[in-house]
Amino acid sequence: MPQADTVFQSRSDGISAEGVRDQYADGKAAKVWEIFIGDKKSRTENYRNFLVEKLRDNGCKRILDVACGTGVDSIMLLEEGFEVVSIDASDKMLKYALKERWNRRKEVTFDKWIIEEANWLTLYDDIEHLIGDGFDAVMCLGNSFAHLLDNYGDQREHIQAISNFEKCVKPGGLLLIDHRNYDNIMDTGAAPAKSIYYNSSHTADIKTSVLYVASKPTLVTMDYVISTGRGDTSEFRLSYYPHKLAVFEDILRTIFKGHSAYEMYGDFKTMDKVANPAFYIHVVQKGK
Repeated sequence: MPQADTVFQSRSDGISAEGVRDQYADGKAAKVWEIFIGDKKSRTENYRNFLVEKLRDNGCKRILDVACGTGVDSIMLLEEGFEVVSIDASDKMLKYALKERWNRRKEVTFDKWIIEEANWLTLYDDIEHLIGDGFDAVMCLGNSFAHLLDNYGDQREHIQAISNFEKCVKPGGLLLIDHRNYDNIMDTGAAPAKSIYYNSSHTADIKTSVLYVASKPTLVTMDYVISTGRGDTSEFRLSYYPHKLAVFEDILRTIFKGHSAYEMYGDFKTMDKVANPAFYIHVVQKGK
């Protein structure tokens, strides 16, 4: 199948971890993204409350953030008293997390904060020395998982990555993973410019395109126009795999088989309270 690079020229050739292309490798998108989400105070309260309460209600203390990016979520959890291990495939994004850890190194929780570069496709082997008996929760939020494209047309890499996430979760622990409402994007051809994750005033516009190969939706590209202040704007493109809700749910249920419990939320609300959410959040509790 055509690759994102050859069809859209949407990603840098930089590869931070073998087998996973780093869409932030040229540093441009990472820098602007930090402007967009860098202020942790812009986190919406419903998101903070949802995540922290879900973790505390399930007795979670040790968290693996597998898509930490600039570290916004990890920092929030550290400040809430959780022990956090943070990984990302992009060294350009991680440099912002590393800088924050250094700036706050005199705080015990930040001094103990572990940050590493890792690949979802080999995650368990990459961080086996950190897993121990398993994490109380593994989280992959902010539409991050959709950055992993489908190079073979059968989602084998998605299954492999989520299987690695499952192996890192201790029995009784949680996986929290989300994705945009790609069913709606494929139906309408557009995505909401306002993100439920951030109260950011920097987003000016998001232009959305859907690539079909053999009548199958294969790639969603989002051209972000971000206001950087004083009337200036910056543009960059990110590529995503359009996960269909029913297929994604089936993959999760298949990997977390047995006595695992499964819940799904729309925009951090129970599904009976939202008709057409911008994001779906899946919470799976691994069977004991």
